[in-house]
Amino acid sequence: MGMEKEIKTLSHLFVTVFLWGFPTMMVVPAITDVTMMALCPGLDECSLAIYLSGFQQAIIGLGTLVMMPVIGNLSDQYGRKAMLTLPLTLSIIPLAILAYRRSISFFYAYYALRTLTAMVCEGSINCLALAYVADNISERQRASAFGILLGVLSASFVCGTLAARFLSTTSAFQAATIVSMLAAAYMRVFLKDDVPNDDDDDLTRPIITEETEGVNQNESNSPVKIPVCKKIPSIRDLICLLRSSVTLSQAAVVAFFSGLSEGGMQASFLYFLKAQFHFNKNQFADLMLIAGLAGTISQLLFMPLLAPILGEAKLLSLGLFAACINMFICSISWSAWVPYATTAFSVLVVFATPSFRSIVSKQVGPNEQGKAQGCISGISSFANIVSPLIFSPLTALFLSKGAPFNFPGFSIMCIGLASMVAFIQSLMMSHTPASSKSQNQCCLA
Repeated sequence: MGMEKEIKTLSHLFVTVFLWGFPTMMVVPAITDVTMMALCPGLDECSLAIYLSGFQQAIIGLGTLVMMPVIGNLSDQYGRKAMLTLPLTLSIIPLAILAYRRSISFFYAYYALRTLTAMVCEGSINCLALAYVADNISERQRASAFGILLGVLSASFVCGTLAARFLSTTSAFQAATIVSMLAAAYMRVFLKDDVPNDDDDDLTRPIITEETEGVNQNESNSPVKIPVCKKIPSIRDLICLLRSSVTLSQAAVVAFFSGLSEGGMQASFLYFLKAQFHFNKNQFADLMLIAGLAGTISQLLFMPLLAPILGEAKLLSLGLFAACINMFICSISWSAWVPYATTAFSVLVVFATPSFRSIVSKQVGPNEQGKAQGCISGISSFANIVSPLIFSPLTALFLSKGAPFNFPGFSIMCIGLASMVAFIQSLMMSHTPASSKSQNQCCLA
């Protein structure tokens, strides 16, 4: 099957991902202002908002640490479509709350429900979409297909950010709620169900069951029931999976430190810009729009061309190195135009994720794609637990009047150091021979 035919089979997945990403990003530029208005009206710096955002991110990370491997493992048994239904549906609820009203009581209701639902939703749609691509695309074309998938997601972010630029806060949340409902409905109607497991009976079995998979004969010729494969992986299962391949073990390190840096930027960067340069909703939207547009063009045009030539390992290192430079320059921003200028690095930064996920997918067999992607997503989620615990207090300290020295971007520079560790580990991965696909029987079999 040619590349074009393979990509065509993913068309409904691309539409689903776009419809999910569009409303998600539509409300991001407004969230900081909504949070500040509810907690600290009239102020540009609010330690309470920073700490609450960091706490929420840590709790979400704890939840996704547990849920990502579970959801990935269940999707290997019951299909990607069945598991996609859950996060797509749950993600509607918090948006609907702020679409109705944004008073302080409704903000706290949003905060609580967003925290709970994001434990399942955060990262799971990306994880399941990547597994779906791996199910339908050959290894040779997989890096390019991952790049196109994430390019579609970036395009949805660009369109969502552009819509946010011209919509009021109320209209943005209302439109986001409607489009989120449309995404769930479209996926259920049009996406072709895909069950990697050869045992089609799994679709008709409940997830929690006491059924047995087969029988053996003991010495007295009495049948002995063999328990059905576990649906929920244990910590031992995940460790076993990672140890089955040197590359997977190294990928876990990259996932942790890149997740640490991404989580740190998520927890700190917008508050840094608001305190340092008094950014508002429209300026946040403009910044994300420029970065998203650059990343989308790169993923859709350059990634399919460069992946076969340079290979995933070199593109991974290139993307992580660009992320380091981006963070270091942002940390010393001396004017409001500097963060805009650094969005040029997005052209290279976006190479990291599809290359990394492609490397991971090639280390396991076709019936383990959800498990592997979920395991790596879980490690990134664990990093998101640690990240705000470190960087939120650091950001609040260096943005306050009681900072030990005058360096408002100190926390951003520390985040860049975490990204540098991921870059160094990626260089080690590029010199590691490719491992055979994981067939270890203790690994979530």
